[in-house]
Amino acid sequence: MKKTLAVAALVALLVTGLAPAASARPGTAPGSADLDPGLQAILAALPPGGVTTVVVTLRDRADLKRVRGGTRAARLKGTIQELTATANASQVPIRNLLRARADQGTVTRSIPLWVVNGISVTATADVIRDLAERPDVASIIPDEVRVVPSVGLPEPGVDKVSAPALWNLGFSGQGVVVASLDSGVDVSHPDLAGRWRGGTDSWFDPYGEHPLTPTDLTGHGTATTGVILGGDAGGTSIGVAPGATWIAAKIFNDRGVATATAIHQAFQWVLDPDHDPNTPDAPQLVNASWSIGAGPGCDLSFQPDLQALRAVGILPVFAAGNYGSGASTSVSPANYPEALSVGAVTVNDLIYSSGSRGPSTCGSRTRIFPDLVAPGVNILTDDRYGLYQTASGTSMSAPNATGALALLLGAVPGLTTDQAQAALTATALDLGLSGPDPAYGNGRINVLAAYQWLKEQPSVVDLTGPVTSSPVLTPNPSNGTADATLHATGSDTTTGGSAIAAAEYFTDTLGAEGTGTAMSVTPTPPSAGLDAAIPAANLTALSEGSHTISVHAKDAAGNWGAVATTTLVIDKVKPAVSAVTV
Repeated sequence: MKKTLAVAALVALLVTGLAPAASARPGTAPGSADLDPGLQAILAALPPGGVTTVVVTLRDRADLKRVRGGTRAARLKGTIQELTATANASQVPIRNLLRARADQGTVTRSIPLWVVNGISVTATADVIRDLAERPDVASIIPDEVRVVPSVGLPEPGVDKVSAPALWNLGFSGQGVVVASLDSGVDVSHPDLAGRWRGGTDSWFDPYGEHPLTPTDLTGHGTATTGVILGGDAGGTSIGVAPGATWIAAKIFNDRGVATATAIHQAFQWVLDPDHDPNTPDAPQLVNASWSIGAGPGCDLSFQPDLQALRAVGILPVFAAGNYGSGASTSVSPANYPEALSVGAVTVNDLIYSSGSRGPSTCGSRTRIFPDLVAPGVNILTDDRYGLYQTASGTSMSAPNATGALALLLGAVPGLTTDQAQAALTATALDLGLSGPDPAYGNGRINVLAAYQWLKEQPSVVDLTGPVTSSPVLTPNPSNGTADATLHATGSDTTTGGSAIAAAEYFTDTLGAEGTGTAMSVTPTPPSAGLDAAIPAANLTALSEGSHTISVHAKDAAGNWGAVATTTLVIDKVKPAVSAVTV
């Protein structure tokens, strides 16, 4: 089945010109928030006692640069804690005010948003105007946002980005989690059902309309997720990284409308899907094939959200937009410096005529816009109800890039999203004008070339397992009546510099990596002591004589190192005592 993918986000009011909003309104107290004309019109049109929803952002900002952590999990936990601590501390006065106004009936709902240090407030016009006068408030914007899926007219592109070459090497995105922020996903589609992570931390509907089961009423999110990692149930391979896993947040309600509150909540959920910072269940990648506003422009409403994602190593991939072919037609959030923006090309590497063009300096961006291009014209992908559709636009090119990033992250243990982005950028096929240009960016992605480039950059990523040395058994020989202790040292100093994450030993016969008897690890990064107690019962079961004990360790990048061996002697025969003649 073919159809043109067209999804309308029907919203009456637009969010425009929303830079971090620190300017003072003429005639108001210095430092007070400036109400944009669109919001002023909304407030003026409210009937007496009527309410509307706005997002109030405070001036205090979490200092994410001071978050430290040797692992992604530690950085993720630290970032969540820093964001929530800043919000909880700075929002106390305004929360108290909102509670008091709620008791008076002028505030009907308030939802704290720690990811941007803001609060979604449903209140009367007088309350909103009072909030705008507060010196701790940076901006107030209408909640309804025009969010435009980046789709165009109704082709396949998996081969074009060299994905099958990595599949043939055994890499299909295994172990990588990708979040879709879109219209939802049809979890029943045969290409996608088995690739959903599942559980209570893998689907989020901020509107509460489909709280338990991933749902998509338009097919747009199903289409983009299919391009990222869909299978071959329809007879051809749809997705770039079919070994990856997806989670999703539904940023459109069932009427096709998106709100600023829901989008902030979705980004917040991406950082902490199970609402427990101690469990690192966040994805590595976010695909967002949409833009905000009625057309080209710079709207920084969601820049703090993206900054939080990048602080913990989550890469947000955005469609570049479909407002070309004129110059300077970029859209937000794709034109933020924190976003990886992706334009579209045909299977013949011709630029998609409607694709947005650079340059852009939005949010102090200094890189070329778009960053990259990928196949995005006549792309065959998944649709609702197990069907298929052919779609075009940067909505289709962005998930091609997201899938390519997933392939790299799955293929190279310990690779960061920054390094994956750098690899795709460094090896992109130059198209159009020589060098980076505002139509093709740095060029069309080639994931095989990026993988080969990474293999040639030993300083970029840790690809080698730790060295294990000096295995010692005590006692040795053993008569099997008592436990024996095994100690060795693991070090990744000369093989990548990662911390030691695990160790194991085998007796006589080596097994597959990860199937041996686990050893405790006492880290002094990048070295560690490796220890185990071999039970007496195991020793007694060994035959008399010499046995080989093999030990090796795994680093935090996922690499098992070479095996070091020592010899265990089992001596269970008591010494013979000759007759004594007196």
